Amino acid sequence: MTAWLLILHLFNFVLPALAMAALMPWAGYWVLRSSRAVPVRRRMAVHALCGVAVLVAGLLFQGQDGQMATYAALVLLAATAEWAMHRGWKQT
Repeated sequence: MTAWLLILHLFNFVLPALAMAALMPWAGYWVLRSSRAVPVRRRMAVHALCGVAVLVAGLLFQGQDGQMATYAALVLLAATAEWAMHRGWKQT
């Protein structure tokens, strides 16, 4: 495998987490409508780091990437993190 193919494989591995990181702050604002939320760039960074961690954990625990349980955990973690960063427990 060449270095370029390795880079492409790694990028495709983390692409679901990066896509969720780009979209979740805007979806969270649309759903929660909170003015107390953490700034958007910080939320994107948190989602990216947590998402990549979930994908790596799914790869380690299940032995291969792309399992639906890993993607379900990615969505669940992203939604929970967005709720927490919007301080959802204080919503009326």
